Amino acid sequence: MKKGFVVLVAILLLCSALPAYAKTEITLPGAYTQEQFKDLSRDLGLAISYVPLATAEPLGGVLPGLDLGIEVTGVQIDTKKVYWQTVEAVSGDKIPTTLPFPKLHLQVGLPVVPIDLGVVYSAVPGTNIKYMGGELKYSIFKGGVVWPALAVRGAYTKLSGVEDLDINTKSVDLSISKGILMFTPYAGYGRVWITSKENTNLPLQEEKISENKAFVGCKFTFFPLMNLVVEADFAEVNSYSARLNLHF
Repeated sequence: MKKGFVVLVAILLLCSALPAYAKTEITLPGAYTQEQFKDLSRDLGLAISYVPLATAEPLGGVLPGLDLGIEVTGVQIDTKKVYWQTVEAVSGDKIPTTLPFPKLHLQVGLPVVPIDLGVVYSAVPGTNIKYMGGELKYSIFKGGVVWPALAVRGAYTKLSGVEDLDINTKSVDLSISKGILMFTPYAGYGRVWITSKENTNLPLQEEKISENKAFVGCKFTFFPLMNLVVEADFAEVNSYSARLNLHF
């Protein structure tokens, strides 16, 4: 356990250093059309939208609970689309078809009430993409030996680092989970609202986009104070995530 904690701290320090190596900047070209701006905003909005990586059960109980974790999300981007190719031409280097988002993620379960609060920070290595986000989850049913847990979540994320763009997302989802020995599979469905503005002199109007999003995942509790969560999110832009947590 002590060795695992040292490894976790080392990875956290590595992730915090990644933004310093940014090389490729996402910038809007002068001839960008409104339709291209909308498509790019949708892709980036879904890419930074909140990834739960958590079951429907509350973390807290009589005492508060806490999950402190490092995670990585691979977001699949279709860089063959014109709106990405144009951005790539301006930025210089090629943008990878799978954007890796290393993250620091903290979730706190309040005592007595079945409410969890969470915050996340991420920076994509090799780009100027960064974002922060937060969530509030309420467990409608805590679950038990027979019945599954059911929870509703509201979340918010905001893009930073990309000077040409101002993007934020708001999302709501409903999730269900049921523990089976050391495994707790879960699934959910929700809606993401994306607001995107350009910070250049281009004649581009603000875009407001809404997209459906579904996710499935599983939590593996292999030590009393450590767990691993994996998740797949499905929308117009798909992503796949893994998270290693210290649990207190």
